[in-house]
Amino acid sequence: MNIFKISLLTIASATILSSCGGGVAPIVSTPIANIDNLPLKAAPLTEAETKTWGAADLLSDTIPGMSVDKAYTEILKGRKNSKVLVAVIDSGIDVEHEDLKDVIWVNDDEIAGNGIDDDKNGYVDDIHGWNFLGNIVEENMEYVRYIKKLEPKFKGKSEASISAADRPDYEVYKRAKAEYEKEFGETQANKARYEQILGQVAPAHDAISKKLGKEDYTVTDLNGIASPTETEQQQIGMLTQMLSFGDSVPEVLKQLNDGIEYFDGRLKSHFNMDKNFRSEKLGDDPDDFSSKYYGNNDVDGPDPKKEDARHGTHVAGIIAAKRGNGIGMDGVANNVEIMVVRAVPDGDEYDKDIALAIRYAVDNGAKVINTSFGKYYSPRPEWVWDAIKYASDKDVLIVNAAGNEGFDLDKIQVYPNDQKVGETSEMGDTFITIGALNYKYGSELVANFSNYGKSNVDVFAPGVKIWSTTPLNTYEYLQGTSMAAPAVAGVAAMIRSYYPSLSAKQVKQILMDSGLSSTATVILGGDQSNQDKFGNISASGKMVNLYNALIMADKMSR
Repeated sequence: MNIFKISLLTIASATILSSCGGGVAPIVSTPIANIDNLPLKAAPLTEAETKTWGAADLLSDTIPGMSVDKAYTEILKGRKNSKVLVAVIDSGIDVEHEDLKDVIWVNDDEIAGNGIDDDKNGYVDDIHGWNFLGNIVEENMEYVRYIKKLEPKFKGKSEASISAADRPDYEVYKRAKAEYEKEFGETQANKARYEQILGQVAPAHDAISKKLGKEDYTVTDLNGIASPTETEQQQIGMLTQMLSFGDSVPEVLKQLNDGIEYFDGRLKSHFNMDKNFRSEKLGDDPDDFSSKYYGNNDVDGPDPKKEDARHGTHVAGIIAAKRGNGIGMDGVANNVEIMVVRAVPDGDEYDKDIALAIRYAVDNGAKVINTSFGKYYSPRPEWVWDAIKYASDKDVLIVNAAGNEGFDLDKIQVYPNDQKVGETSEMGDTFITIGALNYKYGSELVANFSNYGKSNVDVFAPGVKIWSTTPLNTYEYLQGTSMAAPAVAGVAAMIRSYYPSLSAKQVKQILMDSGLSSTATVILGGDQSNQDKFGNISASGKMVNLYNALIMADKMSR
């Protein structure tokens, strides 16, 4: 799987602590509300604000963050909490990262490196979690797997010749073929377009850099070139245009090269009709659920540069990067440990891996599970639905990313999810799906890529230009509902940490009911012609807010 106006209020935010029957003092702060009357933020975000906007407070900062800093300052100061285990099912995590190493789960029931399943859970030396992918990095899209499986049966056949028994498979095959042809064609075209632009910009940059004596020039520098030749005029015009896409032309050149590499990678892996990555690198049968113990304990994956763990490392940092250590950034939650479950390749995940990953996390003590992935085809959805039910029965909250295609999920089935399109019943009552917010307070409040849905998306959280940890002690901005989900997972972990008596079902209710409402009309899918009231695009109609969530949790726990 691959921007706004709001409603808040005037609050009395002083936290008055009084004794409560010898127990912990109740929180008496006033929840944030009535935000629609707030003025729009006119000034652009500073660099510091951009790096921390998800923690900002809409009331005081006019930035639609989750009031994380406000909660720590006004509510949590001096309060004790218990440790909570959060599982991140993702592409892997750099467990040695400077800002994460102190918050990575250690399985005390295992003896590292002895080659023995000391805790007898079926997974040998699972010190920090488990890697269900083994040495797999690249993978097909699920619709490509469908084509490979069904093409021998249907290729060249007319629709009239398909039997009633084969009709469901044939419909999936046709849909998969259409999806493949569309995506493959667009990826080829995008790669060619990026290569063409790079072929023009790179030599122009080289020539103008030599003339100016520097590579990091500005539009003012370009306009200051005296008596440019006709060729130089063309180069100046092109480079001026490029500077609208980045702070410098070298930055734009990097974006172009990264784009070419990305599209080329998709052509070689996502759409590859010849390779069977799972057979070659793992040897497990994805259609046999009886074989559960495969993979290894290498939770950051096989790449020495750990590039394959970039997504998961970023997600983990949003949840729990060590707070207050003066390094990099602060995660949402304190006193949290991250369990690493590697099950999401560069391509579509397998249903079997996801189902077993959820069960592994539940069985090994996770109280919150983050699932920042998804797809639109699923051959074995019942395995994942059963795992979602299992987590619900075991009082574990699953925080799930809604997806990044700008779709209305009430009209299209996505996996994983706890509802089928057109149905109101849920597979479990502890599964919450998160859409993404932009930092712009106004009609662009919903991220232009975010999926939405009155029934199938539950709540929204910050997901545009999010600063977090990446492998080898680096930090980057990434965006997506993949970043919004861990923000909420961090809030959920805080509730479970400070109020352990509350059930996962109650935590989900708090996340939805305590958020900030808005009567604003917002743009959906980046399409100006597609607009709706913010309150109509999710089940709660709200944005997650840590400050309010803690106030509600405190009341509910008494």
